[in-house]
Amino acid sequence: MRSSLFTVTSQRTYHHGDLRHAVLTAALDVIAAEGPGALSLRDLARRAGVSHAAPAHHFKDRTGLLTAIAAEGWGLLAEALADAPELRERGVAYVRFAMAHPAHFQVMFQPELLRGDDPGLTAARQRAGDQLRTGVAQLPDAGRGEDARLAEIAAWTLAHGFATLLLSRSLNGPPADRDPEEVFRSLAGLLFR
Repeated sequence: MRSSLFTVTSQRTYHHGDLRHAVLTAALDVIAAEGPGALSLRDLARRAGVSHAAPAHHFKDRTGLLTAIAAEGWGLLAEALADAPELRERGVAYVRFAMAHPAHFQVMFQPELLRGDDPGLTAARQRAGDQLRTGVAQLPDAGRGEDARLAEIAAWTLAHGFATLLLSRSLNGPPADRDPEEVFRSLAGLLFR
């Protein structure tokens, strides 16, 4: 937990400048260490030194908290993809995002944990999807209609699958001992010329 989010008074009570941010940060730490199944609003409240009802004020329940994490993750992913100039580099940005935000990445792709109709989640997912589609549209032979959609799926599958293999430490030996970004560029070069 980041101590800069709290100040301790002489009565040993805690004041949060931003409880929502503190709870999200603590939740991401728990997810990264133990997975989303270990998450409890009561435990997060205890960690933050607030009443057990305080986190519910911001998130309503565990599902609301996980939905907020997923929406934040999709937003961060959309920003990362938007900064990349072309499809291959958008894939690199995707892999880089997954490695930098493993807890977000884990939650984003577990729809059974989320409120799928949440407007913030839906909008963030749409922005990230738009960025991927923009990268695919730059391919000279991406085509239209079904071919373009299949190219989107292929690009997403490559980036997501590679990121998942890295995060789960499923790759052994070469190319696991090389820079993941360079490995991804090589993989993308094989499929998207």
